[in-house]
Amino acid sequence: MNSESEVLILGSGAAGLSAALRLAQNGHRVLVVSKGTLASGSTLWAQGGISAVLDENDSLESHVRDTLVAGAGLCDERAVRFTVERGPECIRWLIEQGVVFTQEEGEERGQRLHLTREGGHSHRRVVHAADATGHAVETTLASLAANHPNIRVREQSVAVNLIVDHAQRRVIGAYLLDRNSGRIDAVPAKAVILATGGANQVYLYSTNPHGASGDGIAMAWRAGCRVANMEFMQFHPTCLYHPQSRSFLISEALRGEGAVLKLPGGERFMPRFDPRAELAPRDIVARAIDHEIKRLGIRHVWLDISHKPADFVRSHFPSIHQHCLRLGIDITREPIPVVPAAHYTCGGVVTDLRGRTDVTGLYAAGEVACTGLHGANRIASNSLLECLAFAEAAAADLHAELPHLPGPRALEPWDASRVSDSDEDVVISHNWLELRTFMWDYVGIVRTTKRLLRAQHRVDLLKREIIEFYRHYRISPDLVELRNLVTVAELIVRSALTRRESRGLHYTLDHPQTDPVAQPTILTPG
Repeated sequence: MNSESEVLILGSGAAGLSAALRLAQNGHRVLVVSKGTLASGSTLWAQGGISAVLDENDSLESHVRDTLVAGAGLCDERAVRFTVERGPECIRWLIEQGVVFTQEEGEERGQRLHLTREGGHSHRRVVHAADATGHAVETTLASLAANHPNIRVREQSVAVNLIVDHAQRRVIGAYLLDRNSGRIDAVPAKAVILATGGANQVYLYSTNPHGASGDGIAMAWRAGCRVANMEFMQFHPTCLYHPQSRSFLISEALRGEGAVLKLPGGERFMPRFDPRAELAPRDIVARAIDHEIKRLGIRHVWLDISHKPADFVRSHFPSIHQHCLRLGIDITREPIPVVPAAHYTCGGVVTDLRGRTDVTGLYAAGEVACTGLHGANRIASNSLLECLAFAEAAAADLHAELPHLPGPRALEPWDASRVSDSDEDVVISHNWLELRTFMWDYVGIVRTTKRLLRAQHRVDLLKREIIEFYRHYRISPDLVELRNLVTVAELIVRSALTRRESRGLHYTLDHPQTDPVAQPTILTPG
């Protein structure tokens, strides 16, 4: 049945689902693959919103300028302009699909969207659905996809490898592992879109869901695609610090609406680090918090919005308010304990402005890709915008190209004849924890060459052990993800060792200067 699909989309977040719907609405047959349920992944948990120029006092030039400044000189201005210019249309498209965004008070639906401001932005330009924008976008698009006649959905499936015709350097399908049965299917397609998200589970502490294991980046690398800027892993400054809720994000929108960061004694500290204070870009705020935590030997700092009216806090941040209240924290009366945590992969698979990678028929959109938009640091709420803009670009390119691509063909089945069941799955869980721990300790917010070399040594040892395990035992979803994570860890460390300066999210004590000319870090397989 899989041969019926022209396009195989790996991932069901904003990038994957919007690409699927745009293709399906143009008459193309699509198969969407999700590691969990259809409405899962990082998009579901995105709180803040989507940046787009919709206010008459704002301008595209201002959005471009803010993005370039946050990217610390490394953004590709063509990619920035391409994305920013498509922002208003992407928001209109979402509204047409049925996504309900927060309106200005007293306005009729659709008359005037409420815009908030987040770190790095000079204007209010963040469209949101209260403090659960990702949930509104994801559930709406997932419902449409599940009921569209041209879209088929395969849930609880993990992509193991891309299938490439190396003679023609063209993707022809992928191997998919069914979580429930353990069966591995060879699924053919005319084209494949990688929409698998980022790689932030490579770190011990992350705001991302469990599945953010760098699958698309690792698969594309094995298929022969270049990757770029993998040293720029963004740490969100404010993750809730609580033993019962280790990955709950406290949206940047709180700081946009006046929340301030404080030390245990109540002192506000961000003005000492940057004139923009709490509204400085994320790399600056995360490093400032990390500095204060280490300087004072404390476990967290405080984020305080209790000086705002209680009704304002409850109406603007209902999800955060309720979540914290369940843990005994009333954010209308007391500050929130917060720490930085791995949040976003700014680098990824190299693409052009149509989402094309180095392999014919293989596209990438969203966090898995490196388009040049984010440079050395992603500005707040440009992530969902990138998902939407490049999913639209990839779908438009595919709409034109699909009639000229060869049809899906029969593929070699997965060969499991020389493997056996493992009775040592503890090796996987141990290696998973070891990898994420040393990446957190050695390749985190502040780096040194010595720490990076230690991480590289451990990556090499783990990689050999994982490859040996992969070759001899029947694979599992955990093993697939671990194999991808160690590949991504290797790419991050290699990229970080290559960059002998500090820029944006990559800060090293051995090279604290910033070079006069910014250059991307591009790694080529082979």
